[in-house]
Amino acid sequence: MAKNPGAGEQKNETERRGWAGAVGKDASASAHAAFVRAGFADPALVLHWNDVVGPEIARMARPVRFSQKDGVLTLQAEPAAALFLGHEARALAGRINDYLGRNAVQRLKFVQSPLASRPEAPQPARPDVAVKSTDPAVHYRGPEDLAKALKSLARWRKSAD
Repeated sequence: MAKNPGAGEQKNETERRGWAGAVGKDASASAHAAFVRAGFADPALVLHWNDVVGPEIARMARPVRFSQKDGVLTLQAEPAAALFLGHEARALAGRINDYLGRNAVQRLKFVQSPLASRPEAPQPARPDVAVKSTDPAVHYRGPEDLAKALKSLARWRKSAD
C-alpha cells in the first residue's frame, strides 16, 4: 500500500538533492572547517589581524597556522620584513596574547614569501549634488575640516531625498 506524504508526515530534506540551497549555510561551515584545519578554533585573530598588530605589521605579515598544542603561531612574512619581525617577536606575541586574553602564543615562526596585496576597500560614489544655500552647513564658520565634513554630509543627505 502506498504511503500518502501529506497525511501527517514531514518531507525529508534529502529528497531535494540537486536543488540550489542557501549559500550562507554552506559557506559558513566551509569557512569554519578551513579555520579549524589551520589551527584557529576562533577565527577572530585572523579576521581582526589589522586591529591586533596594527596596520604597519599587518601589511608585512599575516597569520597562516596556529598550533595550540605547542603555542606556535606561523606567520607568512615578506622576506625583508621577517628579519625585522623576528627581532620584535616577543613584543608581537605579547600584543597577540593581550588580544586573545590568555597566554596562547608562546613562539612565532616566520615563513618567508611575498604577500598577495589585499584589494582596497571600494569607496562609495560621492554624490554630485549641490547643497542649497539655505542649508546650515553652508553658513558654518569654524574649522575648515569640520566645514568640509558638514558640507559632505549635507550632499549625502540631499542625495538620499
